[in-house]
Amino acid sequence: MYFRMTKEEFDYVHDLIKKDIQKQSTQFRKPISTEERLAVCLRFLASGNSFRSIGFNYRMGFSTVREIVKEVCEAIWDNLGPLVMPEPTEEMWKKVAERYKTMWHFPNCIGAIDGKHINIQCPINAGSTYYNYKGSHSIVLLAIVDADYKFITIDVGSYGRNSDGGIFSNSIIGKKLHNNTLNIPKPNPLLENGDPLPYVFVGDEAFPLKPYLLRPYSRNSLGDNEPNKIFNYRLSRARRVVENAFGILAARWRCFRGHIEVQPEFVDKIVLASCCLHNMLCTDNEFEPDLELNQVPENAFLNIDALRRNSTREATQIRDAFKDYFNSDAGSVVWQVDSVRKGRIHT
Repeated sequence: MYFRMTKEEFDYVHDLIKKDIQKQSTQFRKPISTEERLAVCLRFLASGNSFRSIGFNYRMGFSTVREIVKEVCEAIWDNLGPLVMPEPTEEMWKKVAERYKTMWHFPNCIGAIDGKHINIQCPINAGSTYYNYKGSHSIVLLAIVDADYKFITIDVGSYGRNSDGGIFSNSIIGKKLHNNTLNIPKPNPLLENGDPLPYVFVGDEAFPLKPYLLRPYSRNSLGDNEPNKIFNYRLSRARRVVENAFGILAARWRCFRGHIEVQPEFVDKIVLASCCLHNMLCTDNEFEPDLELNQVPENAFLNIDALRRNSTREATQIRDAFKDYFNSDAGSVVWQVDSVRKGRIHT
């Protein structure tokens, strides 16, 4: 509960990073041990307390705590990142798609994508650069999450004031998707002898409809159209995985529950290290702590606002093909109609 991990996991992380955070002994004094450096960093992430408060607990100066947290976060990202968040391969995407089909009944889905504003204190001389539509300052974490709540790939550091379309289009994730350089497998039919459909990501209204990215039908397209409602319900079941992942991240690492009072470059390091540790702790269910998922406050992460974009005909046809599959005998689930109607009598 103190470090949000077991003794074995603590030792595993320590063995990975100890060479990068070790300091040289001198004739004047011994350096702070590598175990204590990792402990200070993990306690900051787990509690969200100020550097000065943690300094009192560990009998250190607050500037010493700040440098330790920065250095350890960098070491965690450099050493643990390649292990728990490797570059996606075609085989890995297929495994993710199989998990989404098994757990969330959404075939050919290779990830749920979403962006979250991480609140920070107004940076020095930043003006309105980081000022978002919610009235606070933030940076944006854009993430793709697999069916088991683990981050596949992330993009951190976009300005909070940027338009939603610009955040996605200018991110590394958006550019790689547009250029088809994420090693995504070739289209695969949903039914035997059916037409092949591409592997897709699922997102909310903040993202444009693309051949590789599905979003819900707009409210104007619903009305009495039950097939569209069923598609939105099925997509929501798969898409909520990314929301749950953000909730787990904020519940485990309490530094995200309020405003992080450091400069944006430092916040990027904190987010990257936290996501790596999150993936490591989600690898085995026996390592899952008792998280209070329903107590994540609204100011920990803020949703990216909705985005209105015209979609191509190809993307519309792909979404309609998924809708037809979800409304067919082969692709439907027994509870979807009741969930959409919510007890209303269908006429």
